[in-house]
Amino acid sequence: MEERIRVEITDGVADVRLVRTDKMNALDDAMFQALIDTGESLKTTPGLRAIVLSGEGRAFCAGLDMGNFAAMASGPRDRSGNSLLTPNRTPGGSNRAQHAVMVWREQVVPVIAAVHGVAFGGGFQLALGADMRFVAPDTRMAILEIKWGLVPDMAGMVLLRTLLRDDVARELTYTGRIFDGEEAYRLGLATRLCADPHAEAMAVAREIASKSPTAIRGAKRLINFMAEADQQAILLEESREQGALIGGPNQVEAVMSNMQKRPAVYPEA
Repeated sequence: MEERIRVEITDGVADVRLVRTDKMNALDDAMFQALIDTGESLKTTPGLRAIVLSGEGRAFCAGLDMGNFAAMASGPRDRSGNSLLTPNRTPGGSNRAQHAVMVWREQVVPVIAAVHGVAFGGGFQLALGADMRFVAPDTRMAILEIKWGLVPDMAGMVLLRTLLRDDVARELTYTGRIFDGEEAYRLGLATRLCADPHAEAMAVAREIASKSPTAIRGAKRLINFMAEADQQAILLEESREQGALIGGPNQVEAVMSNMQKRPAVYPEA
């Protein structure tokens, strides 16, 4: 298989790059599989503390490969949606295409998407799978599926609901219009605007990697939990996570390193 993704891990930070540069990192079958395989591998990588997801070349990800659209428009096909409603779903409920995005939301460590060039359709949804999106101001983005007579189906609806007002999500989905990074920031879709998204994302990832890894993972679990649970459940979960941290080796080291004014060295990954 031609290489689709390249990973380099340094000091607990995984630099994950889409490298199908001749196609602006468009999503073909091999790219879907590479996203899933890479994401699943990183879930169990020892010592991992943060991930930066980016695209090499001119774009983050241009969306679904044009060859896939051509195949949809020709030849026999099952309009019932059975191929998409496959019972072979992940424990979280994703089919294969959805899992290529949700595998990044399922990481136990924070994920930052560094977005430049274009992020259209499936590429836009891939960026949504990250915890944060650092975006170049001139990046072009779109919920582009309506252009091809389709709806977003790579977990976009799950991920957009906590980011966008309902009417704005509808307008962008119904029109498929292209918006830039500055508008994405105003709408709440971009976490930061950056002249060099990858460099800034790596710097923040290294900062995250310097913090207690058990506290970071606990914080991510809490933030994920609060999107679904009610007030009482969230309050109880806060107490559970804090109780698991207090007095542990990493929490003690966080206190001692601050008191002694030295860099922390955490005994637990």
